[in-house]
Amino acid sequence: MTLVELLVAMGVGSILFLAVGTLAFYSARSFAALSNYVELDNFSRNALDQMSREIRQADSLVSGSDQQMVFQATNPTNGSVYNVTFTYDPGTRKLTRTQGAQTTTLLKECDFLKFSMYQRNPIGGTYDQYPTATPATCKLVQMSWICSRSILGKKANTESVQSAKVVIRKQ
Repeated sequence: MTLVELLVAMGVGSILFLAVGTLAFYSARSFAALSNYVELDNFSRNALDQMSREIRQADSLVSGSDQQMVFQATNPTNGSVYNVTFTYDPGTRKLTRTQGAQTTTLLKECDFLKFSMYQRNPIGGTYDQYPTATPATCKLVQMSWICSRSILGKKANTESVQSAKVVIRKQ
């Protein structure tokens, strides 16, 4: 075996090794993105299910802003009245649910969240509802959020966007 053959074999081997390494890196990044999409979608679905169930069963909206909603509800078993608060903190990127002294985190890694209040009657010729000025006239709550994660230290295309309108049934 000559020196020229050895150099050619090392060159071809290096190119092959570089191609396999690039493919492995790209595949790992794609699998991480898919995993992030699935997890973010599951967390968003669970948060939306819990929030919509509680908003539908609420008696009324006590107070509301872009980042916090407080609902009053009645326990069907004993008739006691309690408040449920949904709060978004942009500093920690978390959406929490508070009832009494118990606080649970519904969403993590949430970049944007906005609550909106509407009346139930639609604007003529559209699917939109009239906005409301006070919580007392609120019949419908819209929630919109965007959650995202990093892939290998970079914010990439891994995000989950959710939006829903929920009617307060008891009003």
